[in-house]
Amino acid sequence: MPMYQPSKRDGLLGFEGFGDGLILDLNTEAKHGVAAAAIYGGGGIGEKLDLKKMIEELNLPEVPLVFVCPISLEPMQEPVTLCTGQTYEKSNILKWFSLGHYTCPTTMQELWDDTIMPNSTLHHLIYTWFSQKYVQMKKRSEDAQGRTSDLLGTLKKVKGQARIQTLKELKQVVANHSTARKTVVDEGGVALLSSLLGPFTSYSVGCEVIAILVNLTLNSESRSNLMQPAKISSVVDTLNEGSLETKVNCVRLIERLMEEKDFRAEIISSHSLLVALMRLVKDKKHPNGHLPGLSLLKLISMHNQVRSLIVSIGAIPQLVELIPLLNQECLELALFILDALSCVPEGRQALRDCSKTIPSMVKILMRISESCTEYALSILLSVCKLSPEECSSVAVDAGLAAKLLLVIQSGCNPALKQRAAELLKLCSLNYSDTIFISKCRLTRTIQ
Repeated sequence: MPMYQPSKRDGLLGFEGFGDGLILDLNTEAKHGVAAAAIYGGGGIGEKLDLKKMIEELNLPEVPLVFVCPISLEPMQEPVTLCTGQTYEKSNILKWFSLGHYTCPTTMQELWDDTIMPNSTLHHLIYTWFSQKYVQMKKRSEDAQGRTSDLLGTLKKVKGQARIQTLKELKQVVANHSTARKTVVDEGGVALLSSLLGPFTSYSVGCEVIAILVNLTLNSESRSNLMQPAKISSVVDTLNEGSLETKVNCVRLIERLMEEKDFRAEIISSHSLLVALMRLVKDKKHPNGHLPGLSLLKLISMHNQVRSLIVSIGAIPQLVELIPLLNQECLELALFILDALSCVPEGRQALRDCSKTIPSMVKILMRISESCTEYALSILLSVCKLSPEECSSVAVDAGLAAKLLLVIQSGCNPALKQRAAELLKLCSLNYSDTIFISKCRLTRTIQ
């Protein structure tokens, strides 16, 4: 956890960087005190706030170093001080003692007195600081909730540029405040936003609406409403035209809709959608789009009735071409998709016709991960079964036999070894025993 660094000022130990210019001094703050649980509106003192709850809800990335227990590196709730002058969270130091340690964890000095003294001054400062932050957070949340309600009301009335501006403001507040997201859902904002998607939706409105929807919790009714053909078509149009951020938002929204139990495959049986996804996946200038694009394409490829359509847009040679450029996570997704497409005749034929399929799959074996090896092996088996003589010889010349022997001798799962043995046997049918044995020798470094 990043810490605030202590600073010397006027001879007092303080802590800078509180975000509001506050300098804490143990003696001064303890003497004068701060209204720890002030509530907004009346400026009086409210109910005592629970320190543990405040720490958990705030989840601040940075707190003053003096508030942090040296053992757990977490803010202290019940600070106690040892005879060495070092302060710890009570439960942590008691656990330290229970393990048979009778030293100070920070200085490693032996303790001449095992008494632990509550550090009420530090506790007061911790409580005061977190209380101020907590009340500020609550105030911002209340402001966000009210602002969200106002924006939803405005959205019902305005059109044109005013509507776009209102959506931009709503997107901003929804992205920054969980209370705003809850308010949109509770006040029927999802249905209102969904109603703005349709055949006559402008690109600007579509971008903003989709950016808001992907940040909201969508129930089954909301997802069903968004799965109407006209709304899906609007999302796909935006996916084709948008910036990288907008494209990713469109992909995320479609993924959310596919979680619905009543989801129908015909919703994604769209040539325009698949072309847009492949364009996103192939975009070398924006590699951040590869993962979301491949993730959605994987989900789509799991629907058997859509696989032939994916093949028809030329997805297979394009994905094979991308393989050397992908990181492991994206590569596993791409191989999953290719393996799924190999389950349909058109897919197997396209894999066979792509000159880079076999060399690429052979190279992947035993190099990246067991999952990659499994997918690559399955693809090779499908292709070689389709055209045993031609494909097997190409595969063996690419070093397949040696790789298969490595798979068989490795610690891979038995099913994978069995498939490797099956493919090895298939490849051997085109060679005499002597020639094939020579092909299997590991006489060169496996690249």
